[in-house]
Order: sequence, then C-alpha cells, then structure tokens
Amino acid sequence: MAPSFLGRLGGAAMEMATMAQTSQFLGLAMQMTLSSRASVCDDRHSELIPCLDRNLIYQMRLKLDLNLMEHYERHCPPPERRFNCLIPPPHGYKVPIKWPKSRDIVWKANIPHTHLAKEKSDQNWMIDAGEKIKFPGGGTHFHHGADKYISSIANMLNFKDNIINNEGMLRTVLDVGCGVASFGGYLLSSNVIAMSLAPNDVHQNQIQFALERGIPAYLGVLGTKRLPYPSRSFELAHCSRCRIDWLQRDGILMLELDRLLRPGGYFAYSSPEAYAQDEEDRRIWKEMSSLAERMCWKIAEKKNQTVIWVKPLNNDCYRSRPRGTNPPLCKSGDDPDSVWGVTMEACITPYPEQMHRDGGSGLAPWPARLTTPPPRLADLYVTADTFEKDTEMWQQRVDNYWNLLRPKVKPESIRNIMDMKANFGSFAAALKEKDVWVMNAVSHDGPNTLKIIYDRGLIGSTHDWCEAFSTYPRTYDLLHAWTVFTDLEKRGCSAEDLLLEMDRILRPTGFIIVRDKAPIIVFIKKYLNALHWEAVTVVDGESSRESEENEMILIIRKKLWLPEGGSQDST
Repeated sequence: MAPSFLGRLGGAAMEMATMAQTSQFLGLAMQMTLSSRASVCDDRHSELIPCLDRNLIYQMRLKLDLNLMEHYERHCPPPERRFNCLIPPPHGYKVPIKWPKSRDIVWKANIPHTHLAKEKSDQNWMIDAGEKIKFPGGGTHFHHGADKYISSIANMLNFKDNIINNEGMLRTVLDVGCGVASFGGYLLSSNVIAMSLAPNDVHQNQIQFALERGIPAYLGVLGTKRLPYPSRSFELAHCSRCRIDWLQRDGILMLELDRLLRPGGYFAYSSPEAYAQDEEDRRIWKEMSSLAERMCWKIAEKKNQTVIWVKPLNNDCYRSRPRGTNPPLCKSGDDPDSVWGVTMEACITPYPEQMHRDGGSGLAPWPARLTTPPPRLADLYVTADTFEKDTEMWQQRVDNYWNLLRPKVKPESIRNIMDMKANFGSFAAALKEKDVWVMNAVSHDGPNTLKIIYDRGLIGSTHDWCEAFSTYPRTYDLLHAWTVFTDLEKRGCSAEDLLLEMDRILRPTGFIIVRDKAPIIVFIKKYLNALHWEAVTVVDGESSRESEENEMILIIRKKLWLPEGGSQDST
C-alpha cells in the first residue's frame, strides 16, 4: 500500500535537503493536520497535471521515443514523487464566467496565456480583450466561424437542412488536435457532443481554454497507446490541421480512428494534403488514399479543402480483400474495448458477427438512445430490465441531489461535471434537462460499461483513481463519487491522495457529492477544514444494493481561497 500523504508530509523535514534540489517538491515542508491547513504547492505549479508533467519525465530520465509522441502520454509519479500539497489558483483567479456566455469569453486571470492570440491572430482563434479573452469561433480551416464550417460538413454529407446531427443519428464526435475546441463548442447547439482531444504540447493550454469555456475536453495523444475509449464510440472523427503523421508505422494512427468509429462512421479531414498541389502534399495524399482504400474506407465527399471518408457498415469489404493485404485484420482474440495502457496495433478490427448481419450499430436516434437499452448490454450479460431500473433509480437519486443542492446553487453555476464511477451512465442521463455535460469515468479493472455510456450518446474515459486524471486543475464544477472511496480502500490505494486529486480538479466554489458508507463519510469530514472545504449537508441514503450497510450522502463545497492563505467568500 502506498503511504498516505499525511505520512509522507510527516517525513518531509528529513527529506528537505534532497527535495530542495528540485522545484517539484516546493511546499511540502508544512505538515498537514486534521485541524490545520494543508501545505500549499509553489504557485508555479498552479497548472500541474501530475501524470503529464514534463519535469517529471526529465527528472526520472525516462527513455521515451519523441518521434512516437511517448513524452505526451501518461507517466505518473511514484508515491515518493507525488505532490502532497494543494494546487493554488493563479493570482487574481475569478469564479469562471457561466455557460453559455463562457463559450465566447473567459477571464484572462484564470488562464493567463495569450500567446495563441498572437500566433493565431489571422485565424480568429482568440482575442486578447483586456481582463478577458474572447473566442470568435474561428480556426485554422474555418476563419469565418466554426458554425459555418460545421454546416458545410453537413452539406457535404447531404444531411437534412445542413444540420450535423443528421436527425439524431450523429451524436458523438472525436475532435483530434482540437485547438481551443471551438469546433466542439459549436456542435453542442446541434445536440452533438464532442470529445475534444489534444496533448499538452508546444501549444499548451488549448485544452485548458476549452474546459474553462465549458466545452468537453481531455488531454491525450495519438502516440503508442490506445485512446481510453472503447471501440465503436464515435459517429464522426475530425481533424483540422492537427499535424499528425497518419502514415507512420503502417498507418497505425488511422487504424486507431478506425477502431473508434461506429459502422458507417465518418472521418472529416481538413488539411493541405487533401487539396494542396505541391509535390510532398500530393505524395502524402496518394499514400493516405491508398491506405484508406485498403482499410475499406470510401470517400463520401471531397471539396472546400476537406475530405470525408466513411467506414463500411459490415465486414463484406474486409472479407473480399486479397490475401496478404495490409493492414491485416486483428487477431480474433484481440479485445478492441481493452484500452488502459494497451499498445496500439496496426490492424483492422472487424465487426462482431451479429453487427455484420445487422449492418450497423443498431442504436436509436438521439435523444431516444439515452434511455433505450443499447445492443451491447448483451456483452455484459445485462438485461434491458436491469438497465431500465438503473436509469429510474439514478433519476430519483439525482432529483434528490438537486433538492439538496438548490439552496446553494445559483442558476447556471454548474456546467462541467464528472461522475467518478459512472457504471451505465445513468447519473449523467438523469441530468438530461440540465445545461451541463458529464465526463463519465469507468474503472479500468471493472466491467467495461463505458461502451454502454457511449451507446447512450454520452462521453467518458477509462481511468484508475489510484492515479491523477488527465486534466488541468480547476476543471469541474461538480464531482460525483459513488462508492469510489470504498473501491479505493479495497485496492489499498491512498484515500488521502484521492482527496488531494479531487481538490486539484475541482473549481473553487464547486461541489462534491460523496455517496458511500458511513465510515467513509466520517473519514472525509475530518479533512474538510484542512482542504478548505465545507460540508453543505449530510443525509442518510437508501440501502445500497452492493452493500449490507446503508449509504450516506455528503455534499461538500470548495471555498475560493487565496495562495497567501486567506479565503474569499464562496457564495
């Protein structure tokens, strides 16, 4: 079992001489007690992402292949190198502007990075506007606005009235190399939700801008590992000048997109290779076209500097390819939904036989798919009746949560939500009438219910709560932790470390809903003062189906505190 952060802080004085040699451990000298404040990290770490910390890579001298983007993948610190202190907000931090205004404008103090406004000044990404940063909705390939660009894609695909959701049949999108995520932000008005994905690279802070704006986003990279999403999760993948070498390693990155696309799914690619006339662009386009053809993708349309490929509906094309054609089909024993730390392979994942015969995913259009039992329930041996009862139960629970929160929650004060143990995604489904989005986290070592969540038209990621999540500090307005601490206790990981991680990713004035056993609630309450948290309410829950003990509900609010030690009014 990893030592708790209390134990490690207690030994900080003995290790001070060594730790002082690296800025990583600044702030650890002050021991945290149950009645005092936790030590505060140096303010230079106000944007720390523990498992994507470039300093850690250098200090541990990890031998990584830069050409394969391994240095942008997750590399988590061992227990002795973890930050055991509170991540401070930047100086001048303000409670974020609320959605929907936040799509177009945020406080500069919260993300004091304006280099993109200068670098992309001719592309309308963002504008430095004094105390605020404005987002006109532009991008490298859509200077005139993401909304017009999205309509043009729908027009290319002959969707009715040029509306991208295709009458509810296109719901989930993967935007690779998303920039500040204006593409994903403008999709939301069409009831389409995008997972905006980009690495913490030389143009860092792009994902941070997206999350501050209230747009779903995740830090990740197409490198050597599968993305943390199950197969057949997205109806559309999108790349606009994402600077990815799609031809490397026998096309392995395009094959990862293929794994993630549903039958009949699209890949919209806006990049010079698709239209430029110089020799190198023509060469790349010829090789990409050949690879796509061997993958059985067909061009749906090509115009206006964009090409859109479509993936086949069944296995017929794969079966008719000449023997020995590359890329090969994946081996029959390969699990395309196993993703946590799994290395990508340059192979095509054929459809299950039932899906091949049906010729599609069999999903209802949105919003009916949110509550319709999806076909992949059978993969988990879950009945439609169980699914429907779970949906009903969480609707009742969420209604209860909202009643408990109502005295403290102002209109539009909650936008970004994380469900830390999402199961079938019914917590998120119960929020369908709220103007919020939910990142559904599913354990890497439990039932692979994330495929059900995506089939419902929701988004999420596989994760291990013994580690930090791949997001910036101050990402979420609300965290929901249903028996997460009980699960962690069984695995022998540090519950105190998890409390620090929850504090890192929660916005000041944000809320935590903990639903767990009574001893867990008592344990957490001991740390409230040290973490600058306050209990909003504690109530008994109904009997848990998974435990003989009754569950309790603890609702917590994080105060807006200053690095200097004071707390501002968080109401």
